[in-house]
Amino acid sequence: MPDDSSKTGADRKLISLEQQHEIRSWTQSLGCSETQLRDAVKAVGNSAEAVREYLSGRK
Repeated sequence: MPDDSSKTGADRKLISLEQQHEIRSWTQSLGCSETQLRDAVKAVGNSAEAVREYLSGRK
């Protein structure tokens, strides 16, 4: 079953790098490139809050 791009709530607390629309949404939301997003998830895990903090410390 395809991922529903209209979901909110718990889905927005975890970053998924499996779907291109998810990657596009997160890079726009966080103001970063796909490479920066992937590096951040690799460094701190897929928690949106942890990734946001990680990226804000790098700017």
